Amino acid sequence: MKLGKNTSTILGLVSLLIILLANSYLIHFLKLDFFIDFPIDISKHLEKSIDNSIEWTILHYGWFFDYISDNLKYLLGKMRTFLVWVPWPITMMAIFLLAWKIASYKVGIMCVIGLGLLAISNLWDPTMVTVAIMIVAVLISIILGIPLGVLGSKNQVADTVMRPILDAMQTMPSFVYLVPGIMLFGLGNVAAILATVLYAIPPCIRLTNLGIRQVDESVVEAGKSFGSNNLQLLLKIQIPMAIPTIMAGINQTVMMALAMSTIAAMVGAGGLGTEVLRAMGQLREGEAVIAGFAIVILAIIIDRISQGYIDKRTI
Repeated sequence: MKLGKNTSTILGLVSLLIILLANSYLIHFLKLDFFIDFPIDISKHLEKSIDNSIEWTILHYGWFFDYISDNLKYLLGKMRTFLVWVPWPITMMAIFLLAWKIASYKVGIMCVIGLGLLAISNLWDPTMVTVAIMIVAVLISIILGIPLGVLGSKNQVADTVMRPILDAMQTMPSFVYLVPGIMLFGLGNVAAILATVLYAIPPCIRLTNLGIRQVDESVVEAGKSFGSNNLQLLLKIQIPMAIPTIMAGINQTVMMALAMSTIAAMVGAGGLGTEVLRAMGQLREGEAVIAGFAIVILAIIIDRISQGYIDKRTI
């Protein structure tokens, strides 16, 4: 009886699997260590090289990292102090007016309700600390991400180089981002900000690149026909038309920065992430759940405001 193509393929794969398993049993039975343990191990040499590179970098460029750390600590401290200093009714009113202006009246009311839930849960101060950390991290991500996205959209070589790097950054476990922060800045808020930036910046770069590439070529050609140079085309045509896509990237960056808040708390970042970790460490499940939902509420508030802006720009 003639077997179908799919059946033959399945039988072939099953036979191959059986042969491989039989060979594996034979290797273990004969105790062929060469085939059990890989004969080459470069881990120790690689680890030593990395350690030496980090020590050399800190020794020769420690002043640079100290300068960055001092300025970020100053900026974060001032912003955190200001946000905590502003009375809660003033903050709620400001958020309501901002949401009403950018999105809609309904979004403004929803934001006030969300902030009210945070306040009555005794999480107002940790929320303001989280907002301060997030603002600094997102600002750095935007300052670095948008120019890199523009560069990728204009230069194919840069895009080719950045693409696998961004792929790796988006697939890497979030805990790994704590490593460079600790190595260069030690424990504290600066390490948390660096980890958050590294984790949250890829969407900003990718969507800025995509938004500029998707601008209608006929509009660009019209700008060229009127004598616009490359810089004018970028600033007056391509970036304004790509704003909805760029804002979507910024929105995703903000969401990822908030998602990183709990993990960043492991290296000394304050705010809601610290509340979650402390409650979990003390087996206070209720407090951990409330602090976790506070992060969700904050994410929803920011998402609705930014999404309202994107929707208005798209119409």
